[in-house]
Amino acid sequence: MIEHYAVLKTLHVACVAASGMFFAVRGYWMLRAPHWLGRRWVRVLPHAVDTTLLASAIALAIAIRNYPGTHAWLTAKVVGLVAYVVLGSIALKRGRTRAVRCGALAAALGVYAYIVSVALIRSPAGFLRPLF
Repeated sequence: MIEHYAVLKTLHVACVAASGMFFAVRGYWMLRAPHWLGRRWVRVLPHAVDTTLLASAIALAIAIRNYPGTHAWLTAKVVGLVAYVVLGSIALKRGRTRAVRCGALAAALGVYAYIVSVALIRSPAGFLRPLF
């Protein structure tokens, strides 16, 4: 599986970008054009991208033998992912008021940025770590 590392990583990074971008677009639609959220392709495409993202993450972990629990930065990404999913669900579906949805959307985008920073820096502090 290690021989496919470059392909897996490219797929994973592409899915990370697509997932975050599409989440931000759906957040914008939630605020400005909620009727778009009901379209079939808008309901199906994120699940396809996120399933591919998760599958590529698992394949990468197996290929390089890095697992949550053994590396703090990888564990931080998984914990961040859970927070991102919960906040995203509140932002796009479960938030009862517009203010709750907006707050959850902003928090979810912040968590997304944190997860990406943890992956790039390979530190559980991510962008929260001191620069000096």
